Amino acid sequence: MAPAARGGYHALPSGARGWERRWGRRVLPVVVSVGVLAVAPQVYDNVAFLTTLAVYMVLAEGINVIYGYTGYLPFGYVGFFGAGAYGASLSVVDWHFPGLVALLFGGLVAGVFGLVLAPLLRLSGAYFALATLAASQVMYYVVSNEPWTYGESGMSLPAVLSSDQTYVVAVALAGLAALVVVFVRDSHFGLSLRAVRADPVSAAMAGIDVVRARTSAWLISAVLAGLAGGVWAIMTAAFYAQTPFDLTVSVYAIVFALFGGVRTVLGPVLGALALYSLYQYIGVSNPQYFELVYGLLIFALILFLPGGLFSLVGGPGDRPAWWERFVGRVLRRRSSSQARRLGGA
Repeated sequence: MAPAARGGYHALPSGARGWERRWGRRVLPVVVSVGVLAVAPQVYDNVAFLTTLAVYMVLAEGINVIYGYTGYLPFGYVGFFGAGAYGASLSVVDWHFPGLVALLFGGLVAGVFGLVLAPLLRLSGAYFALATLAASQVMYYVVSNEPWTYGESGMSLPAVLSSDQTYVVAVALAGLAALVVVFVRDSHFGLSLRAVRADPVSAAMAGIDVVRARTSAWLISAVLAGLAGGVWAIMTAAFYAQTPFDLTVSVYAIVFALFGGVRTVLGPVLGALALYSLYQYIGVSNPQYFELVYGLLIFALILFLPGGLFSLVGGPGDRPAWWERFVGRVLRRRSSSQARRLGGA
């Protein structure tokens, strides 16, 4: 036992080292994402604002999946958000679904919509971005102008969840979105996505199903947006197509993700927290100043922090952040001391 103890960290079982990596790289980002929203009501007592903030965190994480790991930038991402809001609203009004079931149905509707639009992944660059934008506008036209879709009159929803319950669901959804990004980042699926983004031809020659990988990321992103749309519809207790299909939703989701840093778990969370809080404190009362500050921040980001705001405290791209490395070192020292005690015994 003594020689193994002198080996320190390298003498530990691979399972112990794996547990340390999982704690630093996988568990903490999810805990931080949920913890920020959990303590937020103690700082700012506005449940509607905090719920909307959580919704934008989920949307930004959805952009993180499809753009950060595949390189596809969907300008029409709002279509999934609107589809989820419409599906949840319709299920409550027509079929009297309970709140959580309606939320899941909204995610299902967005997923089906994403599956229908999956052939757009054959495009790339600006063509893909504009195609998704056109698709979202077509859906907006159908929902807002046809009588059978309640488009002319809209829908008023009964209160299926209280405001506090809706916020708890939004916080849980934000944690789920962070967990999904952790899975994408650390799984073989995420490795396949990075290979496809770097060189699709080489990835296909290596045996990766390029179409399947891209479609899977696309559907994950669509379902996240649909779930966020369902939360928004339940929170507002109404559905009028102009709001959930507003292109501003896509713009905010993309900017929040890029501002915080894509291909990181906490980057989109940080971007949404910083910019949407800025909007709440400046943009509501002084929209003209908010647009100026907003533009200057984005300009400074492009020039000085192309990796996003999270690059100040975290590792760029897929590198572990400094706090993840710190936690790993602490856990390794603790495990090493335990191994020495066992070796001495």
